[in-house]
Amino acid sequence: MPVWTERHEAAVAVLSYRNPPRNFLTFAALTELGEILRRIAADDTISVVLLRSEVPGYFVAHADLTELARLAAGPVPEARSWYTTMRLVETMPQPVIAAIDGQAWGGGVELALACALRWASESAHFALIETSLGIIPGAGGTQRLIRLVGRGDATEMVLSGEVVDAQRARQIGLVGRVFAAEGVDEAVLAAAVTMARKPRAALAAAKRVLREGAELRVADAFRLEGSTFADLLATPESVALQEDARHAYAAATGDEPVCFGPGRVVN
Repeated sequence: MPVWTERHEAAVAVLSYRNPPRNFLTFAALTELGEILRRIAADDTISVVLLRSEVPGYFVAHADLTELARLAAGPVPEARSWYTTMRLVETMPQPVIAAIDGQAWGGGVELALACALRWASESAHFALIETSLGIIPGAGGTQRLIRLVGRGDATEMVLSGEVVDAQRARQIGLVGRVFAAEGVDEAVLAAAVTMARKPRAALAAAKRVLREGAELRVADAFRLEGSTFADLLATPESVALQEDARHAYAAATGDEPVCFGPGRVVN
């Protein structure tokens, strides 16, 4: 039985996870998510993906421990979805936003870390509990977390296994926004729709440069940024948007704006 449902709001694909009572993350659920995301990645009408839960109080509680027991006993082919789906979330063209309302522990944190953005409600809470089970995060949790929040806070979360509330998560950079718990679904969707109004090509390029640039030497990262900027600058969509912006600026101020458009001289 499918555990993910899909609906579209403007250019946003909203994917909702339902595996009651606690939304444990299973191999099958990750495989199903991967299949959906591969289709969405090739869909030019979708600019942003939003991952959310339909089980109150949970984003993802954590990985299904019965499946971890199976994995401890020997290879489980479908367990590869922990890597392939997380990597797809990270590398697909569209920015993927994790909308976290309630518990996100263990594999739930790791799924959120693979997303481009993490938006939380005031009632969200996070923990990497793996050391309490005699293991460590194994689906990218250590490596993505240390790159996101820095060595100190990542080490604290991984070694202690302590619960981090939404405000602390915002302070250390684990989440980008914290929304009031009341009306969080509507507020998060509205913010995602606003983002999705931007040109899909620009969103995809920005996501790619931010991700790839973080793994390059600084000089190489600047070259990647510059070449991508130049590629986008001359596209018909960008040229038209620049022209609109020039007219809007001139109408508002009576001045000729500085412009980086093709054939223009920057003052």
